[in-house]
Amino acid sequence: MLKWCSRSIFLQVVLGLMLGIACGLSFPEVSLQLKPLGDGFIKLIKMLIGLIVFCVVVSGISGAGDLKKVGRIGLKSVIYFEILTTIALVIGLVFAFTSGIGSGANIHLDQLASAEAGNLAERGQHMHSTAAFLMDLIPTSVVGAFADNNILQVLLFSVLFGSALNLVGEAASGISRLINELSHVIFRIMGMIVRLAPLGVFGAIAFTTSKYGLESLQHLGGLVALFYLTCTGFVLLILGTVMRLSGLRILPFIKYLREELTIVLGTASSDAVLPQIMRKLEHLGIGNSTVGLVIPTGYSFNLDGFSIYLTLAIVFIANATGTPLAMTDLLTILLVSLITSKGAHGIPGSALVILAATLTAIPAIPVVGLVLVLAVDWFMGIGRALTNLIGNCVATVAIGRWEGDIDMERANNVLAGKQGFGFAQRKTSTAHQQEF
Repeated sequence: MLKWCSRSIFLQVVLGLMLGIACGLSFPEVSLQLKPLGDGFIKLIKMLIGLIVFCVVVSGISGAGDLKKVGRIGLKSVIYFEILTTIALVIGLVFAFTSGIGSGANIHLDQLASAEAGNLAERGQHMHSTAAFLMDLIPTSVVGAFADNNILQVLLFSVLFGSALNLVGEAASGISRLINELSHVIFRIMGMIVRLAPLGVFGAIAFTTSKYGLESLQHLGGLVALFYLTCTGFVLLILGTVMRLSGLRILPFIKYLREELTIVLGTASSDAVLPQIMRKLEHLGIGNSTVGLVIPTGYSFNLDGFSIYLTLAIVFIANATGTPLAMTDLLTILLVSLITSKGAHGIPGSALVILAATLTAIPAIPVVGLVLVLAVDWFMGIGRALTNLIGNCVATVAIGRWEGDIDMERANNVLAGKQGFGFAQRKTSTAHQQEF
């Protein structure tokens, strides 16, 4: 058992999760000091995200051969993202409106602390402007995009750089090989960092349990429960249908990604598993050019869990503060959310900032009401990250099938457990797959 646990990141993360809860309950004062363990782990991961996106996207485009294929994958991805994001927003809106979540709370606006809400609103003020969003895609400088770790800006430069390499061809083959070799080094570093996941999960869970206590789950419990119920329904029904249409099943697929999902469960961040997810999708039989384009783009544009959260939280705030919503208000929420939900990944404290941005675009709902969800935002953040990650992985499968860039026989064998992702298998796999 100990030998098995020493080899399985999944079991180590679960152990870290259990020990974190126990430590948070038994030694609350000590556990409050453990927050840097979780924060440090996330910072180590984020340190490499920009380079990972750059290397993967550039390698994918430069190695695709035909730029028409790149454009085709990009167009299909955008179409898919818009459809699924809209469905997620509508589902969140319908569940929130029909359930009447927050109704009867009778919270008066003068009871709410407005200082933090005002700060968040100021940070999100510009987010509902389409022109501002498009301008934010363009970095002031290439170095600045990487220094700020702005994934959308890094993605834009990576697409341009990869396209240029593709057009130059053989004359730039040395640069292409250099970037490919650099990606091996970066992924090896990431593999080393991921080994610290159990420690990061332990610190994050111990701190959260000691600060909020288990009873904190009961605070605004209706909103949290409805959010998780909605996310579960979306994953099983909507994403399950997408997987069925793609020729695969959702439950074996989730089981295949269980180690990565467990890390996200403990850290409330999908950044921590970006490279492993990409390698696993390639191992599933999806072409590296498809994986390299869809996953990084999806991290910013295909936020299914965040979309559900956004509409649920807005209706909850309106109901809790006694703000009546007309059908025009609901349509405004939907249309504004379609814009503000894009690019949330690259903004510090994105959930609350973009929630504030959306509220500022809907005058009928008081922005100060967003302080109502502060107490449970961390718990909802776990559901957002899990749903976002599963949604992006399903998107990659769907685009791969749509593009004909997936080996279905291999995919079925992998999900059936006939072709594992263990150490023995990796030794005989490609150089990219050897990194994990």
